Amino acid sequence: MRLTGPLRVVAVLLLVGLTWLLANTFFGGESGSSVRYFFSGASEEPTPAEPRPRRYKCGLSAPCPSKHLAFRLVSGAANVIGPKICLEDKMLVSSVKNNVGRGLNIALVNGVTGELLDTKNFDMWAGDVSDLLKFLRPLHEGTLVFVASFDDPATKLNDESRRLFEELGSTAVKELAFRDSWVFVGAKGIENKSPFEQRMKNSKSSNKYEGWPESLEMDGCIPLRPPLEE
Repeated sequence: MRLTGPLRVVAVLLLVGLTWLLANTFFGGESGSSVRYFFSGASEEPTPAEPRPRRYKCGLSAPCPSKHLAFRLVSGAANVIGPKICLEDKMLVSSVKNNVGRGLNIALVNGVTGELLDTKNFDMWAGDVSDLLKFLRPLHEGTLVFVASFDDPATKLNDESRRLFEELGSTAVKELAFRDSWVFVGAKGIENKSPFEQRMKNSKSSNKYEGWPESLEMDGCIPLRPPLEE
């Protein structure tokens, strides 16, 4: 028996609807998920995407307290990738800024205001250590000193230059050697040893790169110093 006109139309519409539903079910997609959820009557809703972790200054995992400076230091990787010095979300030293070099990369910062005073690099393989001495000797009380090594930080260091870094709070500079990795934050007039220092010794048995140890990364919050009494 032939279907009448209205029944034939209904059959066609059902066929089209079922075809569309099956296509969404098998081929997925957001619309397919919604259709399956609607027709199945399931009580479970789609899991929302996890929120991205919040980013703080210089990539820190948490914000610094009031009157503190956020920083991140990264030493160079072998003699290929240059070091980085970030302070308060501003890159002070990096290859992008074209102000890095072999040896010691140093940024001087006013410890009261957080203002950048100067950045320089000193070649400790073929350079003259007297340039480093002239840079460190006249530092004013309260000046913050950020240091990140690149390639070789130590060959040209002499007793006076090591002593000057010790006076800034370093404990590792005494044994710093050829191609060690080193990051350090010190201050002129510091009373105790700096808590912000890392050293990775150059060792054939543990080097990550051929001839060099792995790069070091250090971050934290440095308290600003109260203005000096006149």
